[in-house]
Amino acid sequence: MFTKLKEKLKKWTQKISNDNEEIFKKTSETKKEDTKIKKKPKKENFEPFSQKKVEKKLEKLSKKNKLNFFSKNKIITEKEFDNYSQELEMILLENNVALEVTDKILKKLKENIVGKELDKKQIEKNIKENLKQTISEVLIEPEDIIKEIKEKKGPYTIIFCGINGTGKTTQIAKFASLLKKNKISCVLAAGDTFRAAAVEQLKEHGKKLDIKVISHEYGSDPAAVGYDAIKYAQKNNIKTVLIDTAGRIHTATNLLKEMEKIKRVCKPDKTIFVGESITGNDAVDQVKAFDNTIGIDGIFLSKADIDEKGGTALSLGFTTKKPILFLGTGQEYGDLEKFDKEKFIEKLGLD
Repeated sequence: MFTKLKEKLKKWTQKISNDNEEIFKKTSETKKEDTKIKKKPKKENFEPFSQKKVEKKLEKLSKKNKLNFFSKNKIITEKEFDNYSQELEMILLENNVALEVTDKILKKLKENIVGKELDKKQIEKNIKENLKQTISEVLIEPEDIIKEIKEKKGPYTIIFCGINGTGKTTQIAKFASLLKKNKISCVLAAGDTFRAAAVEQLKEHGKKLDIKVISHEYGSDPAAVGYDAIKYAQKNNIKTVLIDTAGRIHTATNLLKEMEKIKRVCKPDKTIFVGESITGNDAVDQVKAFDNTIGIDGIFLSKADIDEKGGTALSLGFTTKKPILFLGTGQEYGDLEKFDKEKFIEKLGLD
C-alpha cells in the first residue's frame, strides 16, 4: 500500500540530507586549506588574549558562512527550500495529491524548517519529522462510529452514496459484518432499484451474513425502501439501518437531486460517500459534487490495498473537511480497516 509515494518521499529526504552533507564536507576541507594558507609565523610580541575579540571574529565568520561551520546545526535558507520543494511538489502531484493539498503541505513545511536550526547529522530525520507533522495536520481524525451507534437510542441510519463501480455494496456488507462482530444488529435496505442484479447482490450478502434485507421491485422509489427499512428496525429493535443507493455520475444533477429526496425522507444520522482509493483527483471532484448537493459526513475508500500512491486519502479529507472513516483493503468481509492517521503516516515511511 502506498509504495510509490513511500519510496519517492524516502529518496527526497535522503537527497536533502546527502546534498547538505556533501556541502558540509567541501566547506570543511576549504576551511582547513584556508587555515593553512593564512597561518602566519608566531611573533614574540603579541597582544594579550581577548575573549571578546574571539567572539566577535566567530560571529562575523558565522554570518558570512550560511552553513554555520562552527555549529553542529544547519540553517536551511528559503532559496534552498524552494529548490527542493519543486521536486517534492512533483512527487505529491504525481501520486494523486490534489494541488490545493500540495500547496498546503509545502507552505506548512516551509514554515516549519526554513530559518530553523537543524542538526547537520540528522537533517533527514528532521525533514521527515516535519513532513510527518505537516501531513498529520492535513488529515482529519475520524470519530468512533461504532461508539456513536451504541450510544444512540433507536436505530442509527446510514445512507451510502457514490458513483458507479466503486464497490459501494461490498463496503456496506463489510461494514455490516463489522457491526455483527461488535454485537450490533442491523438491517440492509436495497435502495439501488436501478442497476440490474443490485438487489440480488445485496440479498446474497445478507444471506451469507445472516442479516435481513428490505427490498422492493426494480424501478420503485429508493426513498420508500429506506423508509420501510427504518420502520422495520424500529419495530424489531434493530440498532442500525444501512441503506444502499444506486451509483450515479457526479455530473448528473438530476440523479443527485434524487439523493436529496432519499436523505429528506430517511433523515440519516450519517451520509457516507464511498470512493475508490485508486481514482486519484477524480475522487476529489466526485466527493465535492456529492457534498455540495446532499452533504456528506464521512468517507469510505475502497481498493486501498492496491493503491500504490496514497494521495487520494490525503486529498479527500482536506478538500471536504470530512473524515475518512474506513479503508477497504481486500475482498473478504474482514477486509475493512478503520482509518488511523498514525498508521497512514507510518505506511508512508516517515518514521
